[in-house]
Amino acid sequence: MICTGGIGSGSLFLLNGNHNLGREESRGGKYLDARDYCKMHIIAHNVKKLSDPGFHVYAIGKVGNDATGRDILREMKEAEIDLTYVGISPGDRTLFAFCFLYPDGTGGNLTADESACSKVGEADILAAEEIFRRNEGRFIALAAPEVPLTARQALLRLSQKYGGFSVASFTAGEMREVEKLDMLSMIQLLAVNIDEAAMLAGVDINRNEPLPIIEKLIARIKKSNPQMCLSVTAGKTGSWTWDGGALNFVPALSLDVKSSAGAGDAHISGIISGLNAGLDLSQAQQLGNLAGALAVTSQHTIHPEMGRRKIAELIHGQPGAYADNVLRFISGSS
Repeated sequence: MICTGGIGSGSLFLLNGNHNLGREESRGGKYLDARDYCKMHIIAHNVKKLSDPGFHVYAIGKVGNDATGRDILREMKEAEIDLTYVGISPGDRTLFAFCFLYPDGTGGNLTADESACSKVGEADILAAEEIFRRNEGRFIALAAPEVPLTARQALLRLSQKYGGFSVASFTAGEMREVEKLDMLSMIQLLAVNIDEAAMLAGVDINRNEPLPIIEKLIARIKKSNPQMCLSVTAGKTGSWTWDGGALNFVPALSLDVKSSAGAGDAHISGIISGLNAGLDLSQAQQLGNLAGALAVTSQHTIHPEMGRRKIAELIHGQPGAYADNVLRFISGSS
């Protein structure tokens, strides 16, 4: 897998009360003793932990010349993520995010615009072209948020050029620009949450009735890229995938949620790992749901024990029908 996106750290803050934070509201809470990471790092780490040992993951990005950046690079190296194309951006801070959580486990992120990640550009992606060329027709390209769209567009173009399978996600605020740049035409799998799906579909968000939103989005992407598949997560409700012909739903597991932060990233990590292992999209979705379920049992955005063995423990005694291929994959090493 060749990926670009956010590399950074953050803080997690637990709010008092489950009601939505108001525009001018002051509310108390407490910082959590938890580790927060940025999107590409989370996905790359989880894919490495869920995949066979020989699966190589290359990261393309930047960190600042600071203690946070050095710590994160050390952790990524320990996870055996290839950092050849991760550089130091002098004078810039490593990306930092503030994650706020409600007592029910849901929440959101506030991420700094100005950081080392904001300096990742087309030239940084093109510097890694040899990796695309060397693995022509047999790689997954991941374009994740928290680096500029121009960098992600460059990665998707290289993936097209060298026959990769392109996976991308975008924030809700990026959707209009994504359409202007025609980035959807370069993607084989779009991974979004229900808020992002609503924005791209051009409809109001209604978390209590996600299906109409997803159906609107499918109708829209058929016009821009009929070959594109779709993954949509909706928290405790579950997730949907669209493979171009059928819509598949997998309900969420009933678990004691410690934090939902990082669960969506774990979900797409499971899908990527499943597709790489030869599962079809609906089967990979089952693995994604399980990886996301495992993620919410940890207060950290990267579960310290993410892996197939821990997922096997999670589903022991849990209701749910899983494809034989999924169960065989889970029972493998890791």
